[in-house]
Amino acid sequence: MNTVPAPFPRLIPDSAPFTPEQRVWLNGFFAGWLSLDGGLTALSPEQSAAVLAGLPAAATEARDDGAPWHDPIIALPERMKLAEGRPLSRRMMAAMGQQDCGQCGYNCQDYANAIFRGTEERLNLCVPGGKETARMLKTLYVELDAPSAKEAPAAEPAAMPAVVPVPAAAVGRARDHPAAATFVARTRLNKPGSEKETWHVEFDISGTGLDYAVGDSFGIFPTNDPELVDAVIDAVGAPPDFPIAGRTLRDALREGTCLGAAPDMLFELISYVTGGERRKKAKELAKGNDPDGDAATLDVLAAIEKFPSFRPDPEALLESLDALQPRLYSISSSPRVHDGRLALTVDAVRYKTGARLRLGCASTYLADRVKPGDKVRGYVQKAQQFALPADPAIPIIMIGPGTGIAPFRAFLYERMATKAPGRNWLFFGHQRCNYDFFYEDELVGMRAAGLLTRLTLAWSRDSDQKIYVQHRMAEVGRDVWRWITEGAHVYVCGDAQHMAKDVERALIEIIATHGARTSEQAAAVLAELKSNHRYQTDVY
Repeated sequence: MNTVPAPFPRLIPDSAPFTPEQRVWLNGFFAGWLSLDGGLTALSPEQSAAVLAGLPAAATEARDDGAPWHDPIIALPERMKLAEGRPLSRRMMAAMGQQDCGQCGYNCQDYANAIFRGTEERLNLCVPGGKETARMLKTLYVELDAPSAKEAPAAEPAAMPAVVPVPAAAVGRARDHPAAATFVARTRLNKPGSEKETWHVEFDISGTGLDYAVGDSFGIFPTNDPELVDAVIDAVGAPPDFPIAGRTLRDALREGTCLGAAPDMLFELISYVTGGERRKKAKELAKGNDPDGDAATLDVLAAIEKFPSFRPDPEALLESLDALQPRLYSISSSPRVHDGRLALTVDAVRYKTGARLRLGCASTYLADRVKPGDKVRGYVQKAQQFALPADPAIPIIMIGPGTGIAPFRAFLYERMATKAPGRNWLFFGHQRCNYDFFYEDELVGMRAAGLLTRLTLAWSRDSDQKIYVQHRMAEVGRDVWRWITEGAHVYVCGDAQHMAKDVERALIEIIATHGARTSEQAAAVLAELKSNHRYQTDVY
């Protein structure tokens, strides 16, 4: 007889049709799911069957072919391990960036299904996944001719929904049908002395057909820095006015070509036109290897400069480069308050690699190159699962350091405009209080007016000890847990790989400590909050 080891209560009977590992996981899951304030009782076989039958699909991954990897904070190697043994289309989905951001023109599952069916041949559209995703998809793509791949649709009909094309009339609602918003102004949010450069950026969208709700994002189609474009053209020794498909090489590189991380196809092209040791290095780089330990620093210009004799045909060069993808930013305004306007909160990315200053394409486009009155192509990306509670009385906890504050500024203005009675608690942090307190006057005013019930701040450079939002959460953990037990929804916005993971760990520890649960049971509580959309993330 299989038994469930302590500390889990034995809620799933031994007769239930699960493996020992599944039974352990489900006991921990139900420990958190059945009650947030204790009082757990064992289930009979009939009761457990009834509960399982009523569980939402997201909570029954032990029984079906769900996607437990569909979480942007899980690293790609771990996602692929979780997807082992699944049908090919599901493994393709696991290779995606898991953000459902829409920058590729699909959500993650639809993009994977389109590649699987052969209706989408481009493997490099996932902006969050970048080269890692493209390489994994390329590896998986070779399996499409295998008999097992051909049989996959019958094995997982629920995972293969029809791809619905975006109607041509949906201007501003998809990347293929952008609208032209008018750039109005930008305001520096950091005070003089800050080590960061962050801008509040506003657009006039009146008359464009664009509309949005709080929680949505705005997709921007940037152009490349002209100086970078000229440097690339000079490096390959090509004439800037070389004609390609009705426009010049310079225009093609500035408006439609990604000059960021060098793609594998560029290294393949280099290997075709160079020889000796250089050809060998280019082939290694095309495979994702790092022969000189500098692969992570190679954007298009650096890759070309690494092979100084590289003189490609301009058309071949363009074909080897990725298309310039839109960039998504969380909207930081509310249409109920900022009528006809749309605002973003943008960090300008500038950093040095060797002697050369690198620029974030979209962020410096918004910070430097676009001028008031200019038309900017963009579209609204509807939030997949990031929205205020339908019931305005439900309390919310918002955790958004740095530019992660953007959607929460929108949330607060929305709650103010609708006179929502629910309590609002914001955790915000950055480097220094005197320089990096974004929207300070607004937040302090909201706090004084009672709209912002609690404002908890974390500054990482104001003392010898670095204090981040997860540390502040731990300090007031008892109150965080009380809000959760009172029905609060928790929202997190910001960096996926570091901040979001740290916040999850802190929240699990809070649930374990103040909810009198084991770590496993606390993780199950968090899983249930996610499946009930009471824990929502907008991470990147």
